[in-house]
Amino acid sequence: MKKPIVFCAGFIYIWQKVLKNKSFSYIIGSMKIISLLLSNFRNYESQQVFFDGGLNVLHGKNASGKTNMLESVYLCSLLRSPRTTKDKELIRMGASRAKVTLVVEKKFRKHTITIYIDEQGKKKVAIDSIPVQRAGELLGVLGVVFFSPDELKLVKESPAERRGFLDVGLSQQQKAYFSALQRYNKTLKQKNNLLKESKYADNLDDMLDVWDIGLAEQGAIIIRKRMEFVAELNKFASASHEKISSGKEKLNLSYETAVATAGDIRRNLEEALLKAREKDKELGYCTVGPHRDDIKIEIDGIDARRFASQGQQRTIALAMKLGEVELYRQETGETPVLLLDDVLSELDKTRRDILLKATEGVQTILTCTEFDGEGGKLFEVKEGKIVKG
Repeated sequence: MKKPIVFCAGFIYIWQKVLKNKSFSYIIGSMKIISLLLSNFRNYESQQVFFDGGLNVLHGKNASGKTNMLESVYLCSLLRSPRTTKDKELIRMGASRAKVTLVVEKKFRKHTITIYIDEQGKKKVAIDSIPVQRAGELLGVLGVVFFSPDELKLVKESPAERRGFLDVGLSQQQKAYFSALQRYNKTLKQKNNLLKESKYADNLDDMLDVWDIGLAEQGAIIIRKRMEFVAELNKFASASHEKISSGKEKLNLSYETAVATAGDIRRNLEEALLKAREKDKELGYCTVGPHRDDIKIEIDGIDARRFASQGQQRTIALAMKLGEVELYRQETGETPVLLLDDVLSELDKTRRDILLKATEGVQTILTCTEFDGEGGKLFEVKEGKIVKG
């Protein structure tokens, strides 16, 4: 009788460790894609791939279909393409519909994600053969961090790019954030339509009061969660940046908003919306809120968005993406799948080595024209087919 008691006590002690220390929980297992089956997706007529749990290298000539495969994985995570907003473009030319089936293994079970795209470009999703009605139900089933040459422009592009980075990262980790973002964007669209179409209505202020209540409620959630996300991301990204720059420069990330963040953010946002109302009426759109916010990026106290060199931009973008991997792992207890689309050619040897070193312990799918690194499972892609691997 004593042995079961000792076992239970030990189990309780371990479980307490898991609850108190998320880092302990993700040591247990790591998210990985087992297989991917494409049917009439982009230039693939029919192709099944079985991935290794570590580094997977898709190599071949440009336009052979390497990026298309990464795109299908991204679709299974976020239900949208990183390259186009027109889902009909995902269907192979000459076909009427497409299908993607992905099997992912997590710590405690496997899931099968199936996405159908019909001739109108409409998507249907099933998880473990059960139809899913809302995009939010898919989020978190497969977590990915996507890194492409476009992400190298993250530093100097418009604030919309950096907000998109936040929205993708947070939506995968926290469904509450995704729900708040959906409600906020819907309310914002309705308010902007009102400002454009009913600019001179007698009861315009009364109607705007209603929309501003909704914007303040959901906007406060978004701002708070983004602030927390950026503060945590800064810890991991700055550490990565220190390694990449050999300690020569210090990176600092902070959330930048026109809304006062001290005290009650919701009330502060309500006041900011009211203060900007006359300006909004004149311009015909809402000028205050998280849809106007940004990530402030500094190198040694200098605004990198304005003054960073091309090399500094690449170092910062790489550090932010590596930080995103660690933050996902800390938040969920799972290691996300890392998708690297033709970025090695954009990085110098030092940055390439650091990036490949960071893939250890993370399932990675990497595309390139040629691969001269060590290790990994190699797949040669040619005209929409895996010819070797």
